[in-house]
Amino acid sequence: MKTGKGHLSASRTRAYSVLGLFIALKAVGNLSLAWGMKQLPQVMSANPLGYLSAMLNPFVALGVAALIVALLSRMALFSVADLSFILPVTAVGYIIATVLGKIFLHETVTTQRWAGTILIVAGAALVGSGAHKTELEIE
Repeated sequence: MKTGKGHLSASRTRAYSVLGLFIALKAVGNLSLAWGMKQLPQVMSANPLGYLSAMLNPFVALGVAALIVALLSRMALFSVADLSFILPVTAVGYIIATVLGKIFLHETVTTQRWAGTILIVAGAALVGSGAHKTELEIE
């Protein structure tokens, strides 16, 4: 096992790569899932058969797959970093999701929605800016 500054730097780089992967997968997964669900002819109800048939839509299937991989990458992050660090850092995903919804889904994003999104990210950043013992090392 390597020790020293080079090993720590490589571990930190891998950890931030996993963090970036999580944020990207969550944003793309949610976008794909929303896009696919908007293409369905029916509105979802409590009937599980509707959800199973929705999985046949390639965008829905891609969204579900991306969100599963995002969950696995989040699990890896939780194994090496504090919850109070991970959640604030990943809050940038809310801004990315809002931008993707506006650009690709042509959603109307009101000033109130932008303000709410920014407040969520700002609050998460405030919470996460305090001292923490996160080392961010993924082997």
